[in-house]
Amino acid sequence: MRCPLPEIRHDHESFEALASLHAQTKDCYLEEIEIDLGQSAYFEADMCAALGAILYELGRRLNTVRLTGAAGGVAETLSGNGFLSHYGRAELPDSWGAAVSYRRFDVRDDHHFSGYIERELIHRPGLPEMPPGLVKKFRESIFEIFSNAVLHSDTRLGIFSCGQFFPELERFDFMVTDLGVGMRRNIRDRMGHSLGSVDAIVWATEAHNTTKRAGVPGGLGLKLLCEFIEANGGCLRIVSDGGYWEKKGADISTAALGHPFPGTVVSLEVDTSDSGAYKLAADVSVEDIF
Repeated sequence: MRCPLPEIRHDHESFEALASLHAQTKDCYLEEIEIDLGQSAYFEADMCAALGAILYELGRRLNTVRLTGAAGGVAETLSGNGFLSHYGRAELPDSWGAAVSYRRFDVRDDHHFSGYIERELIHRPGLPEMPPGLVKKFRESIFEIFSNAVLHSDTRLGIFSCGQFFPELERFDFMVTDLGVGMRRNIRDRMGHSLGSVDAIVWATEAHNTTKRAGVPGGLGLKLLCEFIEANGGCLRIVSDGGYWEKKGADISTAALGHPFPGTVVSLEVDTSDSGAYKLAADVSVEDIF
């Protein structure tokens, strides 16, 4: 089976393409599947977390997955962050020194994830200095994404992450993807609310809404991320089941996907030049998360 992919960016159309890829291949077993990137002239590095989750699920069903057609800047990006090395291509040095490696974590790998974040995001040589207040909220926000995936996804296949710094643009992109039950089912099973895919994301991002069970630490909900992004002027995107939700600064937009995504994606875009004080209502410490 040959599955071509278009350009993959941070937008509704690109998540439609990945959800469509999942729909085409979700029943494949013991097949050879070619993911053709020849038509993809651009590929956002952190979107490897979403694509990698889909391809990992294919591999678990004993399919053979090959990535073909990656050339030019796409090949350089997907080699520099180590993604293509999972599919038979050599891992090339990151020529810009700005890639955050593509990784898969088990749900019990919180300490490994913590080390990964400190090593690749916080204390990385050569990256622009961020104001202390931003570093604190930046760290908390990244851990909150992982914490939510661990506590709410019920995934057995792991959590996938990837990122990219853009020093000249003063921007950082980071994505976490899980292969869990998705927000709609999680809210239905734990809270008894029957919501559509988009409405489930909206519910999960509103203040005071959480499916965390009493007495369970962590799982602070998405309120912290929403507050952080609004203060920072960045962007937060969430994809779960058949829903797409995006917050740019204070503006929110939503859309439906033609096919469900197999889990939940949380994508964070941060303005690394921001020097705000970050006195947010959801002020927490990393110790409260793990």
